[in-house]
Amino acid sequence: MTLRISQNVRTKLANKTPPVTEDEILQCFSNRTGSYVADLREEHLTNPITRWFIAETDFGRKLKVVFIPLGGDIIIKSAFDPNADELRIFANLS
Repeated sequence: MTLRISQNVRTKLANKTPPVTEDEILQCFSNRTGSYVADLREEHLTNPITRWFIAETDFGRKLKVVFIPLGGDIIIKSAFDPNADELRIFANLS
């Protein structure tokens, strides 16, 4: 798996409060349990389909990681602290 993050997404992650690092995203992939959730909302449709999951970093920070799998690559679209609705949805689907 090769993690790919565009410069625009890197800037967006760095400007979050608190910022999200590439290392935290990698930790979430390593610590993930459950399945990925497909984002089938019309305004978010991509080809291939965007997927997301919620997992903890090695230090216990929960992140929602949004990505597109493309061949052997993982294209990161976003990562952020999930809200209560996202936590509930993920708990019910995974």
